[in-house]
Amino acid sequence: MSTVTASPTRSPAPARPRARLDWRLRFGALSLIWGFSFLLIKVGTDGYAPFQVTLGRLVFGTAVLAAAMIVKRERLPRGGRLWAHMTVAAFFLNALPFSLFAYSELTIPSTLAGICNATSPLWGMALSLVALSEDRPTRVRVAGLGLGFLGVLTVLGAWQGFHGLDATGTAMALLASLSYPVGWIYVRRTLAGTGNSHLAMTGGQLLLATVQLAVVTPLFTGVPRHFPLVPLLAVAALGTLGTGLAVLIQYGLVAEVGPTTAQMVTYFIPVIATAAGVALLGESLRWTTPVGAVIVLAGAALTQARRG
Repeated sequence: MSTVTASPTRSPAPARPRARLDWRLRFGALSLIWGFSFLLIKVGTDGYAPFQVTLGRLVFGTAVLAAAMIVKRERLPRGGRLWAHMTVAAFFLNALPFSLFAYSELTIPSTLAGICNATSPLWGMALSLVALSEDRPTRVRVAGLGLGFLGVLTVLGAWQGFHGLDATGTAMALLASLSYPVGWIYVRRTLAGTGNSHLAMTGGQLLLATVQLAVVTPLFTGVPRHFPLVPLLAVAALGTLGTGLAVLIQYGLVAEVGPTTAQMVTYFIPVIATAAGVALLGESLRWTTPVGAVIVLAGAALTQARRG
């Protein structure tokens, strides 16, 4: 932040604060963007291979953050060791989960993928018990962990032998949800306190994830012979809105209302993903899905409870 020295004879007029959209509206927009992301993945994979969908998503998302960095005159972080850690973070927070969700939606509905995404706080709680010694569990949080995974079993219809579900696709979606807390724990251990802005770090992270997918994609897929318009628009929206703009909105919310309130968006995503999948894609919905989702969200909320 630059500073301005006032004249000794005249004080400068105070700058008018820029009008900002109310945080509740931005919170709602973020919920809608991320909730619809699973529908956009489904539409994108109707015309393109999963790795192509993920690569396109990262290209468009990186372009948005690059534009934001240019506007704010920020530079990418420096240092070989820092970029090595960012490479690992990019894999676990972007390249791996984005690809797994894209592959999972080849065989499972977008509604189920969105609900699987809501298990991330549960995985995070379980991992923090092992990896973060300073993050002591409470009875309430442990109870939330157990309740949440009971909800997962309800969604999957465990007592019916998981009838009608594709095991591979479901496992991929759950692994994608597990990848996020793995990445955040790694970031917390290696990249905390670097002195770089969130925008610069995330811009570099998305750039590295894009490079990773640019290397992997040609090994598993060929160049598309046709470019279906609707799936292409879905991929563009997924990257521009669901990856680029969403990150900017999220960091703005964290700065304004704090991480606890900002992370509440997690509990709206599966609701919106389910509504979008049923209403716009005609996906079927068994009673176990919404009931299990409510149990998952209740458990996830309890795992985020802190001591007073």
